[in-house]
Amino acid sequence: MSFAPLPKLMVAPNGARRTKADHPALPIEVEELVATAKACHAEGAQGIHLHVRDRDGLHSLDVGQYREVMAAVRDVLPNFFVQVTSEAAGRFGPQQQMEMIEALKPASVSLALSEVRVGQDLGALRAFYHGSRDAGVAIHHIAYVPEQLRTFFEYVDDGIVPGEDHQLQLVLGSYAGTEPSRPSDLDAYTTLIDARPDLHLDWMICAFGATETECLVEAARRGGKMRIGFENSLWHANGSVAEDNAARVRELVSALKAAGQTLSPDDK
Repeated sequence: MSFAPLPKLMVAPNGARRTKADHPALPIEVEELVATAKACHAEGAQGIHLHVRDRDGLHSLDVGQYREVMAAVRDVLPNFFVQVTSEAAGRFGPQQQMEMIEALKPASVSLALSEVRVGQDLGALRAFYHGSRDAGVAIHHIAYVPEQLRTFFEYVDDGIVPGEDHQLQLVLGSYAGTEPSRPSDLDAYTTLIDARPDLHLDWMICAFGATETECLVEAARRGGKMRIGFENSLWHANGSVAEDNAARVRELVSALKAAGQTLSPDDK
């Protein structure tokens, strides 16, 4: 089964942790997420990575909320790539993550093997990954550090994760800021990717803080794809706070053009 490729540039506008206390333009409600998708699309983004919140503003994996916001985005941007998260964020366990994916059957979902394999036997994991693929769910596999990518490849080789075509989300730095995001951190990931010519790997990166733009431009230079937005960074390259997610997309598109990287509306 073949899946739609990841967009060249995807916006992650809110994440699981930040609130309007961190930035008043952080989109939480459905109408805010739709407005953000439209604004970021106008600046060059080709897709959106969605998180939803419960009534208390906390990270949620509610299937009904996902269906509502996905439909709302697609109603105004029918060709926009829409992805949901299955992130645990300290609130959900592997069973809840897998149950959400099995119930929602999204076209695209991000999932960290490092989260979902905790306490799970390999047979159950194999059934989940194979069932997801059979259901047409493209899993965007997150690696927070290069060693997790190495483990992912082991699961592919062992047949737990099926197929030869895989989508990867590579993380530079950390949410807590304890690890900086540096373009050179791509080296360890791309070394592992280059060692697997037997696999078709569609890879994207995200990065944190004021170096987000620099890291994403370097990923594009190396043939990777980019995820930008307030989930990972509120700051422009000069350290100033961005007005909104669309402003972050605008800066990145400008930086890509300055670096000689193309980004057309159909560039995927």
